[in-house]
This record gives sequence, C-alpha cells and structure tokens, in this order.
Amino acid sequence: MTEVVIYTLSAIALYFMADAALNLLESIHGEPIPHRNIVFFVIILSLALMWFQAIKMVLAG
Repeated sequence: MTEVVIYTLSAIALYFMADAALNLLESIHGEPIPHRNIVFFVIILSLALMWFQAIKMVLAG
C-alpha cells in the first residue's frame, strides 16, 4: 500500500516538474514550441523512467 502512495505522489511531482521544464524550454526558445504535447511526453517519460527506477532500487533495499 505504501508503494502505491509513493508512486502516485511521485507521478504528481513529475507532472509538475515536466511542466516547469517545458515552460523553461519555451522561455529559452522565445516562442511556443511546435508539437508541445510530444515534447512534454518525452520529458515526463524520461523523468518517470529514471525516477521510478530509483524508487524501485531504494525500496528493494
């Protein structure tokens, strides 16, 4: 049960981190990025794969 809560809270945090990263990229780029949804998906997928693997290693001991 604890794992479900950890993964859920992590997913929520990852969503906000990916959104902030995309907003930062757009501010550096100077205009909205074309195909924003695809870029957001790539960012959140990358973060999720790294973060969930780290959680898995920590919970395994």
